[in-house]
Amino acid sequence: MMKIVLTNHETGLNPSAEELSRTILARIGLEPRKSGSTENMHKILLELYEKSKIANREKKPEAAIMTVEEMALHAGITRQTMYDYLKRWLDYQLISKASYIKDSKVIIGYKLNGNTLESAFDKAIQSVSNNLDITKKYIQELQKMVKNEKISASMTSNSLEEN
Repeated sequence: MMKIVLTNHETGLNPSAEELSRTILARIGLEPRKSGSTENMHKILLELYEKSKIANREKKPEAAIMTVEEMALHAGITRQTMYDYLKRWLDYQLISKASYIKDSKVIIGYKLNGNTLESAFDKAIQSVSNNLDITKKYIQELQKMVKNEKISASMTSNSLEEN
């Protein structure tokens, strides 16, 4: 089950790329939830973007892929802990799983789900938007259900009073 956490985190005046990347991850719930776990999760976002730029420039799609080990190294956490965080990144569709062959070995990793940070974030927006659209349908259905239950209850009580 996907858990979406949005915050109102803000940057200071004239933020650096590092501060802005931290703010972005905090706003969409991709920063670690346990305080003190790692302060470097934003480095993954920055590195994914750099790798994506290189891959596009050199026309080598495999250059955009980061292994879980690389991600963990940038974040300063263990590979196993990185797997725990990856689920949230994938839920938002900010990144996608990818593989390539190097030296007759299959390398599996992850890349931005678009050619730029903005296009990858557009996928995340769509993911959140779809969730809200479904929730809105549930709300409309609930509203109808409550109204029909009240009408049904009043009809039942009216027919009981007539007898």
